[in-house]
Amino acid sequence: MLDFDGAVFDLDGTIADSHYVWKKVDSIFFGRRGLEIPKEYSKKIASMSFYEAAVFTKSEYGFKESLSEITEEWYSIAVDEYSFNVRPKKFAREYIEYIKKEGVKVSLCTASPNTLYEPFLRNNGMFSLFDSFVSGSEVKRGKEFPDIYLLAAKRLSVSPERCVVFEDILPAVKGAKSAGMRIFGVYDETSAEDTESIKAAADGFIYDFSEMIR
Repeated sequence: MLDFDGAVFDLDGTIADSHYVWKKVDSIFFGRRGLEIPKEYSKKIASMSFYEAAVFTKSEYGFKESLSEITEEWYSIAVDEYSFNVRPKKFAREYIEYIKKEGVKVSLCTASPNTLYEPFLRNNGMFSLFDSFVSGSEVKRGKEFPDIYLLAAKRLSVSPERCVVFEDILPAVKGAKSAGMRIFGVYDETSAEDTESIKAAADGFIYDFSEMIR
């Protein structure tokens, strides 16, 4: 018997082996403008919604394009990858199937829009495993705050203290903890430098989901 009623999963770097996509997006986006990817850029925008990242990018680097033009450019680069090439991380699908059989309600909680997460889930036969979906565009603040996690719990009709969250980046781990939820850090190479800090902030840490299957 599992000791939680709801499970909230991040997408990129947690259940989807997709962070290479965003490195590719950043490289192409800045490369088209004759620039290298700024140092720490990817880390700074990691917990932001699509819109927040566009606001930051336009403000920080003074690009003339509108916010919608920036997000549309990012989307056009990423959509094919999510639709056809991005695969689940090791044992992610198996673990979600396992807890669903145990009666746990499952939510996807991601900064990415549904036009990216839905093709990924459908292409990998995972869409029907989720009871609800929450995107960063539905809340005012990013994942370093509790808002998105509280909305996920509300949609599952599960109290925050009965939810477990899986996240791969430090700001999101802290945001989920501030929502009163139990949080497991998930290893991803893009946040490897923060592994020890994530371990310290989280209630548990895994390198892949096989560690969670009893």
